[in-house]
Amino acid sequence: MKTLDKKWQLILYGCAGLGLNMLNMIVGSYLCSALLVGGFKDHVESWTYLNKDLVVAAIWGVLLFIVKTFDGIIDIPLSSLTDNLCTRWGRRRPAILIGLVPLLVAYVLFLFPLNPYASVANTIWFASLLAVFYGAYTLTMVTYYATFAEILKDEHDRVFVSTVKSICDVVYFSLSFALVPVFVSMGVNIRVVAAMFLPLAATMLIPLFMIKENSTRPGDAPKYPHTMQSVERVNFLQSLLYAMKNKHFVFWLMIVSVMNVGLQLFLGGINEFFSSAGLNMTFVMASAFAPVPFTLILYNKIVKRKGLKFAFQYILLVFSVGMSLMFFCRMLDPSIMLPVAIGCGIIVSFAIGAFFSVTYTVPAHLAAIENEKGSVCTSSMYFAVQGLFEGIAAGIATGFILVYLKQNEWISIMTILVAIFCMAAFIMAYFLPKSIKYLGKEKQDANGDKVGNQNE
Repeated sequence: MKTLDKKWQLILYGCAGLGLNMLNMIVGSYLCSALLVGGFKDHVESWTYLNKDLVVAAIWGVLLFIVKTFDGIIDIPLSSLTDNLCTRWGRRRPAILIGLVPLLVAYVLFLFPLNPYASVANTIWFASLLAVFYGAYTLTMVTYYATFAEILKDEHDRVFVSTVKSICDVVYFSLSFALVPVFVSMGVNIRVVAAMFLPLAATMLIPLFMIKENSTRPGDAPKYPHTMQSVERVNFLQSLLYAMKNKHFVFWLMIVSVMNVGLQLFLGGINEFFSSAGLNMTFVMASAFAPVPFTLILYNKIVKRKGLKFAFQYILLVFSVGMSLMFFCRMLDPSIMLPVAIGCGIIVSFAIGAFFSVTYTVPAHLAAIENEKGSVCTSSMYFAVQGLFEGIAAGIATGFILVYLKQNEWISIMTILVAIFCMAAFIMAYFLPKSIKYLGKEKQDANGDKVGNQNE
């Protein structure tokens, strides 16, 4: 695959996932919640589809966990598909296109219930569409992420593109948590808001034009001898074994899983948390996301000086403090509750963008190291296995914990639970191996001059 060598190309490539990530956020944080009225206090008629329950809560919670877990499990065979796809156009571009089309269809159909009341039919309908959406999203995004280890020439470019990707994540989070509540407060139904963001999916067309691959069909091997003969093709079980034999990666997965339970609980329940507290979600979330491009600069400086482990623990600690303070601000007088909550949002901003950067950087780095060792290319498998663990964590967070909190009117303790899970990940991060611990740290020569990044 031809590598990108210009700065503008790296920036543009890092922006490609913005649209689909935005659609995924709308589905996970708004549309799934909009099927049940529990937890909403204001503008219920706009936050929900029809101002009533449309799914059976008990069945929905179980199916949501199953779908989230399926989303993680399906990562494995789909990553093998994109690694071994044989077409005249290569592997990555066709895989992105194969995933993109059903994703958009499922997203549109998710806006329409089968009937206007809580029923088993509706519950199965939405769960089925969610499974299609997540499966297609997985194929598209795991293919895109896999190219980070192939289309980017070195560790520096991977860190740079991961940072660009994180800034784009801040953009879609800001649009989601700051702009969506504005539309809803104006009386625009959440389904209409979801449809308004559909055109953003066009950003995923960027890789289709920037990726340059030769044919991967066996019959074309004589035309491209280097690309066709130097890479051994393995099935998804073999590919999975290559990733799981990496002990450093396995330990990273354990940390990411614990962290992701807290993070997904925050993303899935923050809407109901603010609604039940009577807080203005737009102001608080704007304070949390607006400073992120600047706080990412601080994060990257910490990575360069101390390495990824120190920076990772820093964001986990900051996020835990912000979440804990946000819980206690509900106990304050209403006249000062909002200013304090905005302050909590600013504290959280020092961690939010970096959460996403680290989950791109680490698997891309470990995959690139593995690719350099031999002839097997399993770039997407690292992201797929991480996606599996993240999917299970998300299922636990939103399928069990969040539904239970909503049904029992305990949504107020949501941020405390988020802090607990993040602090558990903080403790585990003390034992990160050197291959991850010093990732991104600049070395110095005997005179103290910087000589580049460490690559353990």
